[in-house]
Amino acid sequence: MLAILRDGSWLTVERLRVYSLMLAILPVLALLAWVFLSSNGLDPYGRPVGTDFSNVYAAGRMVLDGNAVEAYDPAQHFAAQQAVFNETDIPFYGWHYPPPFLGVAALLALFPYSLALFVWMGVTLPAYLLAIRKILPGNGVMLAAIAFPAVFINLGHGQNGFLTAALLGGGLAMLNPRPFIAGIMFGALAYKPQFGIFIPLVLLATGRWTTIVGATLTVLSIFGAAWLGFGTGIYQAFLESTSFTRKIVLEAGTTGWEKVQSLFSAIRHWGGSVEFAYSLQFALAALLAIALFRLWQSDASFPLKAAGLATASLLATPYAMDYDLIALAPAIAFMVAHGRNHGFIAWEKSGLAGIAISPLVARSVADITTIPLGFIAMAGLMILVMRRARHDTTLDQTSDRMAIA
Repeated sequence: MLAILRDGSWLTVERLRVYSLMLAILPVLALLAWVFLSSNGLDPYGRPVGTDFSNVYAAGRMVLDGNAVEAYDPAQHFAAQQAVFNETDIPFYGWHYPPPFLGVAALLALFPYSLALFVWMGVTLPAYLLAIRKILPGNGVMLAAIAFPAVFINLGHGQNGFLTAALLGGGLAMLNPRPFIAGIMFGALAYKPQFGIFIPLVLLATGRWTTIVGATLTVLSIFGAAWLGFGTGIYQAFLESTSFTRKIVLEAGTTGWEKVQSLFSAIRHWGGSVEFAYSLQFALAALLAIALFRLWQSDASFPLKAAGLATASLLATPYAMDYDLIALAPAIAFMVAHGRNHGFIAWEKSGLAGIAISPLVARSVADITTIPLGFIAMAGLMILVMRRARHDTTLDQTSDRMAIA
């Protein structure tokens, strides 16, 4: 049994297809049943269909009503959510995004709620799939990408994980052939800035100035457009709202520790203090920065470097939800692409399969056992990346010595 897991021979093409079909069909049926059982935009538990999307839609309605600044006031934003569904007894879903994302919210709010949710998923899901196809072309890849469990978590929440994965994965895929386009995609990722902290480090360390220019111009453009469209007060309101996000959502864990897939959340879930959790999270970020710098300065292949950056971007932030695990898909795809070209080493295929399935049960496992399975999966993927880079470099050095001899 261990030998089969070690060499990954159990994961044949046919089995991958069957497993992917199972993981794709069953959640789709569950989502359709859930929508069928919903009424007036609310699910059987009285929550908005697409839960988190309600905060985007409500913020968009506030923009259209001329109340963009008030979107950052939790009480007024909640009142707007209640008005959307004409219901006071619904959960509160906070608005935590930088001002440029208000423009997207306003466009979506031009449609009725259900249609807006459909449009949002209908645009961002194909973008995610296109990014994966760019990274890993071939038969069966799209089915596996759709079957990735984080896809259905993101669909159920009406979240923006598809957009995050498309921008991060697509930007990395375009980095060498279209560096300026890659910069635009990285710059657009500023709508969720916690996932972009290592991108400038890598770009500066490798001297990718065309990409840096593209990213800088994009950030200046979208933030400048928000300033022109909503006024200077929008940024003051956003900065003031970050205190609420940090204290209430992140540090107090009102979202639920089991939903946040980070080292910080795990420490808090285990009863650790805020200060201790931050110190370990910052230490992890520092180690990741060193590892990325060494990886991108090494002779490792580009897919390994890209997988490392994508994975570290999720690991570094204390605020990564289980639906954000969709951004692991590009990292896994880069690893598989490398394995296709150079072969897989011991435990690699089984490890990647285990990591790929982890979002399906990460929240439940954390809730029942307090074991942070999502964080463990991300850390495991980073270890696989660094292990493979070291293996390949060592192999190349050995080959060079043999050639000289």
